[in-house]
Amino acid sequence: MSELRIEKVWKEYGNQIVLEDISLTVESRAFVALVGPSGCGKTTFLRMLLGQEQPTRGTILLDGEPLPPEPGPDRGVVFQRYSVFPHLTVLGNVLLGKEFTAARYRAKLFGAAKREAIEEARHLIAQVGLAGSEGKYPSQLSGGMQQRLALAQALIMKPKVLLLDEPFGALDPGIRAEIHTLMKRLWNDTRMTVVMVTHDMREAFTLASRVIAFERRRDRPEEKIRYGASITNDISIWPPRLAGTPSVFSPDRDGPVAFPGQRQDDLAPSGDKA
Repeated sequence: MSELRIEKVWKEYGNQIVLEDISLTVESRAFVALVGPSGCGKTTFLRMLLGQEQPTRGTILLDGEPLPPEPGPDRGVVFQRYSVFPHLTVLGNVLLGKEFTAARYRAKLFGAAKREAIEEARHLIAQVGLAGSEGKYPSQLSGGMQQRLALAQALIMKPKVLLLDEPFGALDPGIRAEIHTLMKRLWNDTRMTVVMVTHDMREAFTLASRVIAFERRRDRPEEKIRYGASITNDISIWPPRLAGTPSVFSPDRDGPVAFPGQRQDDLAPSGDKA
């Protein structure tokens, strides 16, 4: 199971309210996309799910238990910037999580444990399309390959929840489409829940089973300085998109949806913008 329950969560920095009264339940194995204007608190919310930030008020539960107050192996994360270690090979990057978990202070595995970890890492590297690149360093990989490596690095720990913070925004449109296909397959093949922050509405409706919009309800300048964002739209994709089943929803056919405050040119993929 990997259900997230967010109950009356507020996040404040001094006199600035970033998020106010956020309540939602993310079902196990759902793929949720968080959208909304820049600066509305989407990444802050993701950082609270990761454990890098703590709610000012309210609670976050994972499978009914309070979320640990720091990042752990139950939550994987992939950022927009390639979060891989430049001094390690592809295989070394993917193995690192296993090594730290098994041998916290030495970060080294030996004997049968090491052989098993290497076999698992090689299988995962092949799953993300990097077979044959195990001995390469990140500087020898393209941007799309580095993001595939970051996915493998996160997935080796078999997280209950995978958190994605604009992970594909820096990629060219063609590479981005390939990563989308990979992401759909990984979501179908694993039992994890996925929460993704994106500015790209087409990406949200292409990948997610549910799209949630954050926005500040108050429009006056003095109110925006003080008050934060809340959930203004919560849309479940129809027909339902469930892990392990194909979907007939086509964003190109049905068209992306604009939320309040979303400009029409924001609906194009990042690579299509001037």
